[in-house]
Amino acid sequence: MKTNSALQTVLKVLMILISSGWVCLWLLKPTELWTKAWHKAEDSARNQMFGYQGLDFMVYSFPVIAVVVIGFIYLHLRSKEQRSRQKKISITNLSNPVIVHGPLGVISGSELLAAVLFIIFLGWTMYAHISKDFNKKLPVKSLKLNIWQYKFMKLGTRFGLLAEACLALLLLPVARGMSIFRLIGLQFEASIRYHIFLGTAMIFFSTLHGLSTLFIWGIKHRLQDKIWMWQKTGRVYLAGEIALVTGLVIWITSLPQIRRKKFELFYYTHHLYVVFLVFFLFHVGDRHFYMVFSGILLFALDKLLRIIQSKPGTYLLSASLLSSNAVELTLSKHPRLVYTPTSVIFLKVPSISKFQWHPFSITSSFSVDDERVTVLVRSEGWWTNSLYNKILAAVDSGANQAKCLPISVEGPYGPASTEFLRYDSLLLVAGGIGLTPFLSTLQEIGSAQNSNKSALPTRIQLIYATKKSQDINLLNSILHILLNQSMNQLQLKVSIYVTQEERDATTMKEWIKEMPKVQTVNFDPKSLNYTTSGIESFLRMAAVAGLSSKIFLLALICLNHMFHQEKESSGKKNPSWVTDLILICSFSIATICSILAIGILRWRKMKKDISPVYQKYSKGTELNNIEASATLEEHEVFYGRRPDFEGIVFKDLLILLFYKY
Repeated sequence: MKTNSALQTVLKVLMILISSGWVCLWLLKPTELWTKAWHKAEDSARNQMFGYQGLDFMVYSFPVIAVVVIGFIYLHLRSKEQRSRQKKISITNLSNPVIVHGPLGVISGSELLAAVLFIIFLGWTMYAHISKDFNKKLPVKSLKLNIWQYKFMKLGTRFGLLAEACLALLLLPVARGMSIFRLIGLQFEASIRYHIFLGTAMIFFSTLHGLSTLFIWGIKHRLQDKIWMWQKTGRVYLAGEIALVTGLVIWITSLPQIRRKKFELFYYTHHLYVVFLVFFLFHVGDRHFYMVFSGILLFALDKLLRIIQSKPGTYLLSASLLSSNAVELTLSKHPRLVYTPTSVIFLKVPSISKFQWHPFSITSSFSVDDERVTVLVRSEGWWTNSLYNKILAAVDSGANQAKCLPISVEGPYGPASTEFLRYDSLLLVAGGIGLTPFLSTLQEIGSAQNSNKSALPTRIQLIYATKKSQDINLLNSILHILLNQSMNQLQLKVSIYVTQEERDATTMKEWIKEMPKVQTVNFDPKSLNYTTSGIESFLRMAAVAGLSSKIFLLALICLNHMFHQEKESSGKKNPSWVTDLILICSFSIATICSILAIGILRWRKMKKDISPVYQKYSKGTELNNIEASATLEEHEVFYGRRPDFEGIVFKDLLILLFYKY
């Protein structure tokens, strides 16, 4: 145990040192000192086996990949540790929310500090480059610019570097299988807003960069000449224009007003990122591309690994229609697949859409059932409405077993640790379908209490607010916990607030008597050959990231020697797009080889693990089939009002003081 902890400490220090070095590199890059030293290093590397491309990759790209590889190893070691109550969490002031009502939601002190530091970095980058440019004042001969025109054009050019800095981080938050954000305890859905912030900033700076250049061309009457140029060397103008237009299309269709009403449009146009990245490479050249390459490689590996995981698909075991226009889906899973509470899986139903994936919180706990996983889906959009109608049709058919419904599963993705479960008391607040993450949490705690485990909370209060009373049946999966409280040490209090209905307050015992029946349909499991087995292990992910970077470097060296030596022998210089194509080919070779290797290993493992799951499913406690217990009397349902959080928190503090003294 001590060896494991010491190794984790070493890995932490190593990740901090590499990350700090990479940040310092970005800070030094705009300076004259770095420019001179880097030119000398590149000139020396030209005659070496790796070439200047290998040097750029190792200095600019590899540090992030190295942090990810080390991070996976660290997460593997940490996952082997047992939960310990001695590891209390020290919540600092930086973890507390400082902005509650804002366009990006709740923002903590640490997030605000990171945003401020990033803005300062962008300001420093702009200042350093502009100061250097204005001191040189080298005229652009082809345009014959005067002083203000030159300064304006240089200002616009440097906005492109700020867009490049945003792009370097843009894809890291959405590489949900990678370890960057999991290392600091952030879940995928929380890191999405960082992707939104970085994407908006990148498009803003790119637009300023493009418009300022077009403006200078326009006033010099060179717009028609310049706008269609595809130069053999240097910046390719036409490629930059295509990249900018593509980026604007992606950004506009991702705005909330469009994304919520036209999700399919948002989803499909977002895949234009491939076009954007290719033309971005042709525009900036390979030297600048290595600054953002690590995020692109990790995102591509993550994307391909997710495709492999989702094939072959599995099938639904059963589905239950709830009165709240929601459906509970039950899928089979491999007994060895474990996940933490609040985890999320992505589902695709090919009979509805062959391309759309949608995330849903897991409502079950592997501690309760190691062969099944359940999710709740509310019928709100086109995709969820189609799924609900399919289940409704199967229920209405009246068959004992409906025809199997193929489904693809990706995930689960969840926090690397459940540190919040180490507290003695929890206050859970949820609204509407947002209740689902807490259902898995409560099932995990309830299962642990039945096993007499002491390393979990014993006092929990759940505050649930909803518009309509029909949503209360979303609590169906934890009803057995409420009924069996007297048999364990768990003190769970549920307070439900129905905000848009007027009625006298009741208890859950009274409400259950009026609860409509839950309709359940079982699906034919005979064609079920594969179960949900989860994402790849941490060590295998580390191997994929490390192997791909090595293959990329080797492919880059081989292709460069093949093409550049041939040109050098003829005395001609390669066009810049040839170097860019070599980079794209090396990237393709690296990703394909790595994914083929992991795909073969996964296929062999699945062949060994094939064991059709026969339906032994017995539906859990249903609200309408329970003889209401006296323990339900203490759980209240309030109508026409919202929770009084000040009163609730004050009351809980008094209770805690009473228990303490």
